[in-house]
Amino acid sequence: MADTATPPRKGRKFDQVLDGARTVFLRDGFDGASVDDIARVAQVSKATLYSYFPDKRLLFVEVARRECKRQADAALEVIHLTDPPAIVLATAARRIIDFFLSDFGRRVFRICVAESDRFPELGQQFYDSGPALVRDRIAAYLEGAVARSELVIDDLGHAADQFAELCKAGIFPAVIFGIKKTFAESDRDYVAQSATATFLARYGVKGGVAWS
Repeated sequence: MADTATPPRKGRKFDQVLDGARTVFLRDGFDGASVDDIARVAQVSKATLYSYFPDKRLLFVEVARRECKRQADAALEVIHLTDPPAIVLATAARRIIDFFLSDFGRRVFRICVAESDRFPELGQQFYDSGPALVRDRIAAYLEGAVARSELVIDDLGHAADQFAELCKAGIFPAVIFGIKKTFAESDRDYVAQSATATFLARYGVKGGVAWS
C-alpha cells in the first residue's frame, strides 16, 4: 500500500494528470473513478499516471490538497493582514462560505466522509490540506490582531475553529443533507456578516476593554 504522506514525484505532465483526475473524481466519485478514465481524460498513458501516483488514494489526496491550497492562497491575495478584524474576517468568511458551497468543496467533502472508514488517511490528509490550513491561517491573523490590541483571545486555535463553524450556520447542514443546493449572494453575505459580528462580540475590543 502506498504511503499517502509521501509527496508524489513531479514531472512534465504532473499538472495534466491532476487536472484530468479532478474532472473524473468530481464526476464519478472516488470508487467510480477508474484509472483508465483518468488517463484518458488527462490524455496520458496509464504508465505515465502510475509513475506519478502508484495509488489512486495518493492521486485523490493531491487533487484535494492542491485545490484547498489554491483557495487559501487566493484568499490571502485579497486580504491585507493588517486591516481591522471586521474587514478581514468578513472577507475570510465569504471565502470559506463560497468554498464549501462550491461544487468541488461539496463533492470532495462527501467523498472524504464516505471513504473515511475504509481509508482514514484520506480524511486526515483532506483535513490537513483544507480545514486545518484555514484554521492555521485564521489563527495567524488573529495572533497579529491580538498583538495590535484589536482582539482579546487566549486560545487562538480554538477561536479560529469557532469562526470557521460560525461561517457554516444555516448553510452547511442544508447543503450536506441536500435540502438546499443554491444560496443567493445576499444569503452568503448575511451569514458572513453574522459570523463576523458574533465573533467580534466574543473576542473584540471596544473602548479599550474586551466585549462581554
